[in-house]
Amino acid sequence: MNNEIITNIYKSVTNAEIKSIEVLVKTALEEGIPVKVILNEGLISAMDFIGNKFAKREIFLPDVLLSAKAMKLGIEILKPFLADEKIAPLEKVVIGTVQGDMHDIGKNLVGIMLQGAGFQVIDLGNDVSPERFVDSAIAENAPIIGLSALLTTTMPSMKKVIDILQERNIKNIKVIIGGAPVSDEFARQIGADAHSYDAANAVATVKNLLKIP
Repeated sequence: MNNEIITNIYKSVTNAEIKSIEVLVKTALEEGIPVKVILNEGLISAMDFIGNKFAKREIFLPDVLLSAKAMKLGIEILKPFLADEKIAPLEKVVIGTVQGDMHDIGKNLVGIMLQGAGFQVIDLGNDVSPERFVDSAIAENAPIIGLSALLTTTMPSMKKVIDILQERNIKNIKVIIGGAPVSDEFARQIGADAHSYDAANAVATVKNLLKIP
């Protein structure tokens, strides 16, 4: 196995070298490197590194977005092969900004970080109704719903999602909440399963809820 190619794929993602990622991933495939190795050791591992640096404030949002762009390009090339080898994402996660709130920068970053960690993200966008969150999670068989709010006036919509789950007696879907005005205390008050304070922490929190190492 050509470990040098995997190392170069890793470096291309961490250094956001978008122009080289396509050639490197295709070369890795041509040389017979297993798709799972390219995905996990080249692409996902690199985004995990970027996520950790971002969490430590060693890099900034533009750096994360550029690395994510490189990673996504690599995954697009791998997609047909992932299907052939029946390599599934870790789990599906439904995310969105709650009803009445149009802010989505934080939510978008959470989506990028989750994808980088190997999750399949169903992004419902912003101004999403409580019913749509629940219905989408059921339809997609997603065990996690991620709710974002930047306005205190829209935070009650988070509780409505949890209320609907309880009314329907749905116990296999967990809810994680986040956003600038959201706190651990508020999460406890509304019965959310977890609160995440930033995008990198969201990945760790989702993995913890799903008991993924």
